[in-house]
Amino acid sequence: MAAWIPITLFAALVQNLRFMLQRHLKATRLSTAGTTFARFVFSAPLVGLLVGAYLAATGQVLPAFTGAFWAFALVGGLAQILATMCVVALFSHRNFAVGITFKKTEVLQTALVSFLVLGEGVSPGGLAAILVGFAGVVLLSDTPLARGGRWHRRLVNRAAGLGLASGVLFAISATGYRGATLALGLDDPVLRAALTLAVVTAAQSLAMAAWLAWREPGELGRVLRHWRVAGLVGVTSMLGSGAWFLAFTLQKAAYVKALGQVELIFSFLAATFVFREKTTPRELIAMGLLTASVLILILTL
Repeated sequence: MAAWIPITLFAALVQNLRFMLQRHLKATRLSTAGTTFARFVFSAPLVGLLVGAYLAATGQVLPAFTGAFWAFALVGGLAQILATMCVVALFSHRNFAVGITFKKTEVLQTALVSFLVLGEGVSPGGLAAILVGFAGVVLLSDTPLARGGRWHRRLVNRAAGLGLASGVLFAISATGYRGATLALGLDDPVLRAALTLAVVTAAQSLAMAAWLAWREPGELGRVLRHWRVAGLVGVTSMLGSGAWFLAFTLQKAAYVKALGQVELIFSFLAATFVFREKTTPRELIAMGLLTASVLILILTL
């Protein structure tokens, strides 16, 4: 089994845990921006320390950061901030599992953006896996509440807009991070991933802190007061993002995101056993399609 596969599975599992913790933070009356900020501010120092320790242990030095690296990293980081805010805002419109589902349109969009920006296409088997997974996402997103109204109300509403926006932004983010790790030109994939993550999380923390100080005075203090849960968000963010970045150094962004759809299965397990939400037969069929998508991807690559 290629190394990027278990790394991606781990990233999806930890990311699901992070979203659960962020939902809890949202319930503590932190704003959408404050909940998003908690993800970055507590992970950035940890990532910086780990990079320093890794450099010292391996005897490597910092490489030259090119203009292409900065462009990819900063655009990816900004897109991730906006995408995360969209997902957090979604929690007030749909239940936990469906909120995660809406953002999964990012898989097809990542394939398109990655092709346009990096020139990375997908194989017939990879495309089949992506399409099967997309069918599962569509089935999962077509909730009973949505089916009760007219078709245009199912497609044109705030929740659908937030989901679509998060998908586009996460696609841009994934492509940016893949481009940034490649732009470093290092042979060590762990160092490429760690350096990119360190730069991105530091920039995101500074940008979000400035935004909160300007637009939401007092929110910085509220984030710090909830440091126990916010700190766990930061730790899970570091672990999950580190795994995502490492996967992006080893495989095309579209394939990584396609395999990452296994997160939906994790989210439904969380919805069922943690948040006590009911699972319908339609949702079970959708999860079957997602499982088939993952298996196709693993067996054809």
